[in-house]
This record gives sequence, C-alpha cells and structure tokens, in this order.
Amino acid sequence: MEPIEKVINEKIQGKALVTENKAENTKKLFIESYGCQMNMNDSEIVASILDKEGYNTTQILEEADLVLVNTCSIREKAETTVRKRLQKYNKVKRINPKMKVGVLGCMAERLKEKFLDEEKIVDLVVGPDAYKDLPNLLEEVNEGRNAVNVILSKDETYGDISPVRLNTNGVTAFVSITRGCDNMCTFCVVPFTRGRERSRDPKSILGEIQSMVDQNFKEITLLGQNVDSFLWFGGGLKKDFKKATEMAQATAVGFAELLDMCATKFPKTRFRFSTSNPQDMHLDVIHVMAKHRNICKYLHLPVQSGSNAMLKAMNRQHTREEYMSLVDNIFKIVPEMSLSQDMIVGFCGETEEDHKDTLDLMKYVKYDFGFMFTYSERPGTLAGNKMEDDVPFETKKRRLQEIIDLQQEHALLRTQQHLGKTEEFLIEGTSKKNLNEWKGRNTQNTVAVFAKGDYKLGDFVMVKVEDCTSATLKGTAVGYSDNN
Repeated sequence: MEPIEKVINEKIQGKALVTENKAENTKKLFIESYGCQMNMNDSEIVASILDKEGYNTTQILEEADLVLVNTCSIREKAETTVRKRLQKYNKVKRINPKMKVGVLGCMAERLKEKFLDEEKIVDLVVGPDAYKDLPNLLEEVNEGRNAVNVILSKDETYGDISPVRLNTNGVTAFVSITRGCDNMCTFCVVPFTRGRERSRDPKSILGEIQSMVDQNFKEITLLGQNVDSFLWFGGGLKKDFKKATEMAQATAVGFAELLDMCATKFPKTRFRFSTSNPQDMHLDVIHVMAKHRNICKYLHLPVQSGSNAMLKAMNRQHTREEYMSLVDNIFKIVPEMSLSQDMIVGFCGETEEDHKDTLDLMKYVKYDFGFMFTYSERPGTLAGNKMEDDVPFETKKRRLQEIIDLQQEHALLRTQQHLGKTEEFLIEGTSKKNLNEWKGRNTQNTVAVFAKGDYKLGDFVMVKVEDCTSATLKGTAVGYSDNN
C-alpha cells in the first residue's frame, strides 16, 4: 500500500450520487463526484438543474441516459482515477450508444481539447461556473455536436438554485457561501479552474439554511475554497470591493458577521465551516466561535509546510511564526478547539531541514487530524511552469511516512484527552464495523461509536467516553442532550 493511502482522513473520493426520484421524470442521470465537498455540493446543484429537465438520478450506470463525472484537479491521483472511470463509461456506451457522457468541474477547462477532440471520450465539457447552461449544451449534444462551456464567471454563485440533496443522511448538509480563490499559491490550480473570489448574498444563504432546518437537518457546514474571505457588498468579485460605493462598503458583511447571523438565527443547528486560510483567518471569527455553543469548536487550518522557505516558494502569505502565533491565540480564546491540517510533502526544492521544520511545527501544534500528500506537479500552475519538481519520489515517500506517523501519534494524544468525559454527539449514521452501534461527532469533529439503544438518527446524545483509538472514541450513551 502506498503511503498516501494511509492518511488519517482521505479527501479524494468517488460517489455515485442518487436522490429521491419524481414519477414524471423519464430520463436517468448517473452522476459521480470526486474531490472536495465543494464538488459534492456542485453535483447537488447540477442534479437540481437537471431535475427540471426531466432527469431522475440512478446508481445503475448501465441504465443511464446521461453520465456526468464531477472532477478534481488538485492531485494527480484524482485525475488518474477520473480517466479510468471515463474509460469504463465508454465501454458501457458501446453497449448503450444513446448514453451521453460529460465532464464537469475542475478538469473541464484544462483538458477540454483532450477530452473532446483528441481522445474523443466525452460528449460535453462543463466548467464550474457554467452548470446553468447544461440544458442548452445537452440540446447541442442531442443534435450530434460536441458541447463545451468552461467560461469563468465574475458573479455566478448559484445562490438562486436550491440544491437537490444527494446521498444524504438527512442529518448533515453543506451550503456553499463563496466560489473561487484569489490566493495564488504556486502549487494550486483552483484560481484557474474556479476563477476569482465572489461571495453569495447572505439572504440566500440564510434562506437555504432555513430550508435545511425545515427538513430537520441538524448540522450545516458552510463551504468555500476560502470561507474566511467571505465578503458580501452587493455582488461581484471580491477584488473589486475597493471600487464599490461608500454605502456598499459600509454595509458589507464579512465572514464573522455571517457566522454570527447563522448561529443566532438557528440556535438549535450546529454549524461548521471549511476551508480556512491562515492569512485570511481573523480573530473576530474565533471570538464568534467562542460566543456561540452551536458553532463547532473545530478548524481546518491548512499550513502546507512548516518551513518559511517552502511557504515563500508556495506563495503562502504567512510565515511559520505568524501561523504559530495564530494557533496560540486560537487556543487562548477557545481552549477546547480542535485543529486539522493540510500538508504537502516534497515541494520543489524542499530540503531535509525544511522537512524537519514541518515536523517541528506539527509537534508545536499537535493537530487532531491531518490530510497529507506528496507534491505532484499540476500543469498550469506557477510551480508547474517555473519550478523544478526535484525531490526524489523515494524521499517524498519517506518524508510523508514520517509526517503520517507523527500525525497518528498526535491524533491518539488528542483522542485520549476525551477519555472519562461525557460529551454531546450528533448521531450521523450506523457504525461501519458494527450494525448495532451508532456513530456520531462531537463539537471537535471527533467520531464516537456507541450502542444504539433507543436513540435515533439525528439525535443529540450525551456519551461517556471510555476508550479510544487515534481516530475513534468509544463510549456509552447516558441520555439526550438539551439540544434536541
């Protein structure tokens, strides 16, 4: 098994998504999503758009009229996986020639010519800002023409689309609040595949959350490539904020204010958010987290490297010292905070000293969770165009394993801190290992398993923690929390 498969939590996943079907819909949509939760949420937007075009979702590939794969370009492994899936789709297409195959998302813009013209493996290619054009593109395909729209938008947020919840557990849901990213990290393709930052109208965000609450969802995660950068001043790109009117600037809503609005309006609903960027994380957000019980005490705070030399090469707009100071302040304001990281191993020019700096920073923070990857060059990025991927693969593998081993050590240390405590957990589903046990998460995003008893999916339950591994708590439910 490759070391990359041993990460504590694997981000890249593929899911054939399905929802409740309408009797009047006669066509079948098979949609598979890879990558981050933003991609999963985008697939829900696509399903909503196509629902109005007469498509029901299916998990049976062979019966589909339309097959869509929502793609991720963040790592080479994700692209390789998608290509293999497209090959499978096309084998099925030979048996069912009426079936149409399309690529959505982050791979669309970068590989549109390859997919459509050179390899001829898809019928349509649709970028992240063009999903509303799907009905027109499908007409083009049905008339025998390839169809493509990968134009990036300055204002599209899909705030007027009510997503169809796919493969939902009925308890947790995701609500996108921003799209795009302005942070030009040299390793990252997101600014080029998803465009510049723009934020969604808070009224539409609160409206979508209200809809989720009305459907009895108990936990909402606010999503964005960089949620801390949320800034609503009437619409448009964030970079144009300085050009806005004085009134628009004076009445603008930042992320701390949005978070406070959500937690105040829906006091019985748990809130999480992801992903944060250290350079844009302000302590007013942490103070809002401390203020509200229903905002989970968990932050995903990617650092990517503990070396200042690597952070500079990556164009991260913070130093290790600034990051460590931020962490110190976070723990001062919210001592029970849980932190997780993203770490890139073997970036261009990384020395053994740089690697030791990363291990040293990890020892300082002692993260609860981690997402750790070896660097893979992404075409179109500044690193891909200008820097040499000069760290040998075997060196990357060894360094990654050292980081994973240290993270597992810290994860166990963090789970052990829950032993003997009675904490609130939200029941999200049945344990994968024992059908007689529920699994749930506490405010720190740590999973616990416990006997089902008379408790139900979606209940807030008090659990006494009695045992743990590095990833999971084990305990006994002792009653309902006062949040039900």
